Amino acid sequence: MVRACGLLTHQDQPVALKDISVTLSIREFVAGVSATLHYENEEKVALEAFFVFPMDEDSAVYTFEALVDGKKIVAELQDKMKAHTDYEVAISQGCQAYLLEEDKSSRDVFCCNVGNLQPGSKVALTLRYVQELPLEADGALRYVLPAILNPRYHLSGLTEDSCLDLKTPIVPLENLPYTLTMVATISSQHGINRVQSNCALSPMEYLEGDKTSAQVSLAEGHKFDRDMELLIYYSAVHSPSVAVEMAMPERKPDSLMGDPAVMVSFYPDIPDTETSMICGEFIFLMDRSGSMDTPMSKQDRSQLRIEAAKETLILLLKSLPLDCYFNIYGFGSSFEAFFPESVKYTQQTMEEAVERVQLLKADLGGTEILTPLQKIFRGPSIPGHPLQLFVFTDGEVTDTFSVIKEVKFNSKKHRCFSFGIGEGASTSLIKNIARVSGGTSEFITGKDRMQYKALRTLKRSLQSVMEDISLSWDLPPDLTANMLSPEQTVIFRGQRLIFYAQLTGIVPPEEATGEVCLRCTLQGKSIEQKVTFSLQPKYDSNFTIHRLAAKSLIQTKDMGFRETSARERKDVLNISIESGVMSSFTAFIAINKELNQPVQGPLVHREIPRPVLSARPARASLCSPARVHSSHFAPSGFTNRAACLGTMTHSKKSELLDQAVLQSSSHGQKIKCRSRLESMHHMKKTHSSTYETNLQSNCKGNGIVQLIFLQNANGSWDLNEGLAKVLGMNLEDIKAAHPTKGHH
Repeated sequence: MVRACGLLTHQDQPVALKDISVTLSIREFVAGVSATLHYENEEKVALEAFFVFPMDEDSAVYTFEALVDGKKIVAELQDKMKAHTDYEVAISQGCQAYLLEEDKSSRDVFCCNVGNLQPGSKVALTLRYVQELPLEADGALRYVLPAILNPRYHLSGLTEDSCLDLKTPIVPLENLPYTLTMVATISSQHGINRVQSNCALSPMEYLEGDKTSAQVSLAEGHKFDRDMELLIYYSAVHSPSVAVEMAMPERKPDSLMGDPAVMVSFYPDIPDTETSMICGEFIFLMDRSGSMDTPMSKQDRSQLRIEAAKETLILLLKSLPLDCYFNIYGFGSSFEAFFPESVKYTQQTMEEAVERVQLLKADLGGTEILTPLQKIFRGPSIPGHPLQLFVFTDGEVTDTFSVIKEVKFNSKKHRCFSFGIGEGASTSLIKNIARVSGGTSEFITGKDRMQYKALRTLKRSLQSVMEDISLSWDLPPDLTANMLSPEQTVIFRGQRLIFYAQLTGIVPPEEATGEVCLRCTLQGKSIEQKVTFSLQPKYDSNFTIHRLAAKSLIQTKDMGFRETSARERKDVLNISIESGVMSSFTAFIAINKELNQPVQGPLVHREIPRPVLSARPARASLCSPARVHSSHFAPSGFTNRAACLGTMTHSKKSELLDQAVLQSSSHGQKIKCRSRLESMHHMKKTHSSTYETNLQSNCKGNGIVQLIFLQNANGSWDLNEGLAKVLGMNLEDIKAAHPTKGHH
């Protein structure tokens, strides 16, 4: 079933959404957002409209208000059931009413009811939220303003009422009736180097001579036809920091909002030690639902999601350590496994898996990920090979909370690394299945480097991680820090950690300082990092740190209507009401009882359309192999750049992964292999099956990544034209420089 985004109603009629304006304030690594949607009822009848829009899972929505013909109506956060009742009563009495809530099926979809919008009325609906900004591997802070809400698929038999059960008309992009304007102010004590975007921006303007403050805006005429992404680069983003925020003056001490709140940010310097876990069971769960046969983004010539995922899966298969175990599952309305059980990683099993990956299609219907997950978790474990689960999906599911609960229940036996593919992937699903299992999540859209992000994730899964994580505080005698953040289980290299705490007791004089120390262990060795900070709280009218702390608490307890226990539901409701941060069990309700005239007759429903591309992009596919009968390349005495390509131990293979990640990150390149692997087959030999491939002349991507693509299971390469081309060398010159190897 197609689900929708935009201002919607139940009768498939358009509503005049004029424009969307966003004011963005980024301070260090926190974003404060105010988004206003301007509507005008140009008809002669009163309207009731239904607005559905996406938002990042980590957003803490704390304000909703309506400006109706110059009159401001501020919404109140209530228990969701009471809010619904009040809304219906207000509508029946002829009052204007506005209701904002999370969808029952996912925390990253929001719904807004607009009731009794009078003829000629102009309404501006404003919501405000704050969120942490994730840190990319190259040091960029990433902010995304979601625009694309993918179609969502219902789990078979699921009857839960969802605001996504609506269809919306589509129009050519040039006929889209609304636009987006955005102004972003960025400030950092470390200095701002640059800002990049997937959309056209005005030139960045520095507001201070020391480059600690800057402003950018979207270029005029931007159509809201894609997710808008900003990448912000500071001069020094890895420094630890502590911020103390003043409590709400009217709240009582010893309450969440009545005490000062603390945000602690660490970026641990983890040594790149040899991994202690050279083995593992790697299971790749590949989304093969029909939605994977759509483009990565709404841009022309964007690659299909299924093809990008297949390319990446092959690259990961090539990069696994020898003697590990692996299996591949494809899922949709049903699921299929490559092997009945996970098999040992050898040249033969790797070749067989690569061949079968090339045949995968997005032909399994819906997106039911829960059943294959249950099958995987209930399977026998392999001693000495901890389970590492890699999930590739566009996240178009409505049983989000059931999936998260299943992954969390089995978090002691595995780590989950998730990839959201394409614009509109569910941040609620992708982020949470990684978060509750101690893994990491990545989002890949049309211009992102999926191969690079996948290799970085694989590298993390092979690392020894920092464990036994704890914070200790050195504070004055009458002051105590109580942790508000959930327990952190592991840290990977390159990760930033954010903790929240509540300060209870007597706040000391202005000059007083405190110290917080992060402790953890790596392969039995203790590592510490300390930071000293001022204990004097600073005032923030938005109470950003308090609300981010509340959101962090809510995320650990809120599993949606069907999956949250009665005790946790009560806790979520109390935290949400006290902090003003929306949850699954609360909603904003605003009622305007001062209408100039009563409503005449039934309300009319209207809906706004979404854009559609004029043409479907050509399908992109993988490299076509050519069999080359050649010697295995295992050099012993080269001094040129080919000398690094011998038969590898796991550590050497890991080093190559490092090079691929670093080079991909620094050059912003991705492999460009586009013709299918149609002629792949086994060559039966006396002792082994040799897998060889030759890159086509149009494969001009990152050399290190292409080397991994050509690699055998044991870390060696076959000496052929494909390898020579990647190295930028002549095949005969390589053979002449390495005469000790014979030819098969």
